[in-house]
Amino acid sequence: MQRELSDEELIRGFLREGQQAAFRTLFERHRRRVYAGCRVFLQNATAAEDATQETFLRAFQNLGRFVGGNFPGWLMRIAKNVCIDQWRRQKHQGDAGEEEFAKVHQGESLEDSIVFRLVTRKIEQAMTQLPDEQRRCLELKIAGYSYEETAVATGFSVQAVKSHLQNGRRMLWLRLSKVLDLEG
Repeated sequence: MQRELSDEELIRGFLREGQQAAFRTLFERHRRRVYAGCRVFLQNATAAEDATQETFLRAFQNLGRFVGGNFPGWLMRIAKNVCIDQWRRQKHQGDAGEEEFAKVHQGESLEDSIVFRLVTRKIEQAMTQLPDEQRRCLELKIAGYSYEETAVATGFSVQAVKSHLQNGRRMLWLRLSKVLDLEG
């Protein structure tokens, strides 16, 4: 009976000897975890499948850069970056939201509508100035993710997510209180 090769042994076999089966084994071993993380992050099965494929394509292309250590962690960082890239593309494609905005806010006065849009833009601008970790945690929280889902999507611990959210909210409040003349 053969023993199961470690991730490091499979990587060496793939890099040194070009063993395609070694990479296939890595894929089979880690694809469910990568898919689950992408699914939580993107909230869409098809997008998660695409992100999983892209993750393993990037891993395949960059496996020579892996310096050893925690292969699943390295793979999940790639998955996180792929998901963020997909999320940004979707966000930019969805920026035709002016029509949506008009439909939702038909009952408001023009002045209220303009103020709402200006405040929304100020919030978005202030969020871009936050550190990436805080901004990403806040974006996921705004989108309705739980602490646990945010932790899976970002690769942070639940405690780190809570900390990033608290610090991000504090920084956002400080920035917005100056810009929007809020009193705290």
